[in-house]
Order: sequence, then structure tokens, then C-alpha cells
Amino acid sequence: MYGGNEVRSVREWLVLAGEFLSMAFPLWVSIGCVLGLMKPNCFNWVTPKVTIRGLNIIMLGMGMTLTLDDLRGALAMPKQVLYGFVLQYSVMPLSGFLISTLLNIAPHFAAGLILIGCSPGGTASNIITYLSRGNVALSVIMTTASTLTATIMTPFLTATLAGKYVAVDASGLLISTLQVVLFPVLAGAFLNQFFKPFVKLVSPLMPPIAVTTVAILCGNSIAQSSSAILVCGGQVILATFLLHASGFFFGYIFGRLLGLDVSSSRTISTQVGMKNSVLGIVLATKHFGDPLTAVPGAVSIVFQSIIGSILAGIWRDSMPVFN
Repeated sequence: MYGGNEVRSVREWLVLAGEFLSMAFPLWVSIGCVLGLMKPNCFNWVTPKVTIRGLNIIMLGMGMTLTLDDLRGALAMPKQVLYGFVLQYSVMPLSGFLISTLLNIAPHFAAGLILIGCSPGGTASNIITYLSRGNVALSVIMTTASTLTATIMTPFLTATLAGKYVAVDASGLLISTLQVVLFPVLAGAFLNQFFKPFVKLVSPLMPPIAVTTVAILCGNSIAQSSSAILVCGGQVILATFLLHASGFFFGYIFGRLLGLDVSSSRTISTQVGMKNSVLGIVLATKHFGDPLTAVPGAVSIVFQSIIGSILAGIWRDSMPVFN
């Protein structure tokens, strides 16, 4: 009996640690970015292989949260899922292209910004949706749908919109997206469906691992181009802020214009505004020749986390929710 209580106690501590790290997510990412800017040598050990394996672990953890019931849930709200999917892969990609054009930012920064806009929804969006009293079921379904279809949508949209700035290896992006997103997510869902005791055992470890991994990958992206960022980083920061601000704003506005309730509109706003920027970093690092292309991804994680957290605080205390 004592042994069982001890195991439960350890698990509870791990859950609390994971929740603490998740709630302070913007802080840890910011620390990683500042460290990458000021002490870039600290990230010399982060090789491309380490980067890919890190994202594999994050996506495996996301897959472990999925069940067949989540997928069946899409059938109960087809209109919301369809609207959300279209907005996810239209608002941010076009915003990235327009902002890059209007601000006339450097080609590799522009390509990185557009790549972020074309990435699927981020897993952190589910947390923000929960905190903002949004439609959590819809959030999970939208994250799943955008992630599974990213194998086609991300390479296609990136090649279409960023091709004017740099050469885009669409087939390479497709293969990498399959390897680092689809396969790990499906593997995680398989484990959750058929090996629930194992998933229950390791699930408390996934949030701290994910947060730590994201902070390291962001810091490494900044470290790779620290000198260039110090010279022209202000432009990238402004462009990235505008990208995510437009995603949150237009996601909500279009949701309401399409007749969705407030709760679902908040969810779509969060899904559109928050992207899987780590995927953008990995793809930029692997398929674009200039390390500057990965910089918008690192900055993106900071801004989307901050904006999302602020909106969650505002929306959580505001009513009504379901009209």
C-alpha cells in the first residue's frame, strides 16, 4: 500500500511540475531566446538531428492525448470544423505574405514568416482555449485536422506564397512533415488507444519535456543568427507580432460573421492565431539555406504565447460565452 501511495505522490508532483512549466511557457521560451541572443555558444550542441527528435517527442505527446472519440467528434460539429480549417489555412498564410510585402522585410525573414503562417495549429492552443472558456472539443479536433493535413497544406502554401522570396523544396517539406508530424501523432494515438496504462504512466512527463524542448529549439534558432538579429531584429519582431495579432483578430471576427457562437469563435481565434512554430523552425532549418529563415519561428512562439495568455485572461472573465 505504501508503495502505491508513493507512486501516486511522485505522479502528482510530476503533474504539478508540468502544469507550472506550461503556465509559465512564455517565460521559459523568452529565457531561451535571450540566452540564444546573448550566449549563442550555449546551443552549439543542438544539431539538426536533435532538433528533429525534439519535435518528434512533442508530436508523439500530442498524439497521446487523442482518442477515436476525438475524431468522431468532428462529425458532430462539421460546420465549425470546416470553417476553422479554412480560416487556419487562409488568414495566416495570406497575412504572412501581405505583411512581408508591406514591410519589405529581407527575403529569408519573409520566407520564415510565411512558413509559420502556413503551419498547422499549435498544441498550446488547446490550453489557451481551455483557459479562455472556449470550445475545447472543437480545439482538439481542429488541432488534429490541421496537423494531419499539414503534410499537404504546409508545403503547398509555402511553395506558393514564399516562392517569390526563396527557392522552396516542396517535396522535401512534404516528406519532412510526414516524418516529424504525421507519423509521431499517429503513433501517439495508437499508444493511447491500445496501451493506455503506458500512456498514463508517461503522460505527466510530456508537458515538462515539451516546454523544455521548445525553449531549447527557440534559443537555438536565435543563436544561429544572433548577430543578424541584433542588426535588423526589430523588423522581424514587428512583422511577427502583426502576423499573430491578425490571426487572433480575424479568426474571431470571421467566426462571428459566419454565425458561430462566442465560445466557438474564441476557439477559432486561438487556433488561427497560434501555430506550430516549432515545426516551422524544424522545416526552415532543414530545407532553407539561410539560418535567418528559422528566426521568425522562434520569435513567433514568444508572441503567440503572450497574446494568447492575455486574451485567455480577458475572455475567461467575460460573458456571455455560448451565444
